[in-house]
Amino acid sequence: MRWQGQSLDAPDGALPGLERAGLVRTVQTPEFEGITFHEVLCKSALNKVPEDSSMPFKWTINPARGCSHACRYCFARPTHEYLDLDAGRDFDSQIVVKTNIVPVLRKELARASWKREPVALGTNTDPYQRAEGRYRLMPGIIRALTESGTSFSILTKGTLIRRDLPLLALAATKVNVQVSVSLAFHDVDLQKSLEPGAPSPRARLDLIRAITDAGLSCNVLVAPVIPFLTDSSKHLETLIGAIEDAGATGVSAMPMHLRGSTREWFMSWLAEEHPALVRRYRQLYGRGAYVTPEYKNWLREKVTPLLAKRALADLDPVGARAVHDLPQPVKPTKEPALMLF
Repeated sequence: MRWQGQSLDAPDGALPGLERAGLVRTVQTPEFEGITFHEVLCKSALNKVPEDSSMPFKWTINPARGCSHACRYCFARPTHEYLDLDAGRDFDSQIVVKTNIVPVLRKELARASWKREPVALGTNTDPYQRAEGRYRLMPGIIRALTESGTSFSILTKGTLIRRDLPLLALAATKVNVQVSVSLAFHDVDLQKSLEPGAPSPRARLDLIRAITDAGLSCNVLVAPVIPFLTDSSKHLETLIGAIEDAGATGVSAMPMHLRGSTREWFMSWLAEEHPALVRRYRQLYGRGAYVTPEYKNWLREKVTPLLAKRALADLDPVGARAVHDLPQPVKPTKEPALMLF
């Protein structure tokens, strides 16, 4: 049985942040060893993007918080601190799932004030991480958006999206649907070290092909580019060539940024795995979250001809170009609507 062997903890004694998030119960099951699910009832499904964000969309949806992909560089790690959980292991293993998100979303989309503006999924944590295999929230979200006449985009590393490709292809006959895959590595060992819970590069290349075979376009976000580890001409050319062979319709690339507690989590990995690079990172990032303008320009000049040679225009599938213009976030009173690489 789906629920056999699971253990349930009552919300009594839960962290205050989880209680504020609407905690109903906490679940552990042998099917997802090492992961704890905190099921919450959300009050809203649609998150408004700040007016000054320069993003091509105004709304986002995040079915979960935390992500079992466990990417060391993940931009969204600081959001777990708003729940009184830590941005390291807790972010990877303590997954908050909005179990009522579909009916809440349908109610919001039915409002007379809803203008059917495009909605983005995958701007915070991955909607097709392992939790989706248990809770199956995305089909309901896709149907709700489609039936309301709302266009949407999805950015994911998760091969679970294969399950929904027929549904997405049908949705694309009614609204504008954009599907993007995040793939920053061709080196399997490095990918496994930095993204231990994410699908392999080969699995994601096969996913790109499956998406285009389903009749959908597929943009690929080569991000983050990890300075001194994945920014060599050889790595980028090999990766972009493989992405082209997989049938991608566009590619964007951008350097890694290290905001807030993400920096500490990534740098601890770097000190253990590549200690010789620690000093170079301190010089490149200084006291801030972003690489120097010189490095950013250097990377752009390296990637642009690689894309031009393959006719892979920089389509910027999720408006990622504007992320470096976003202000440093302050601790919000509610869930952040938008965080990108």
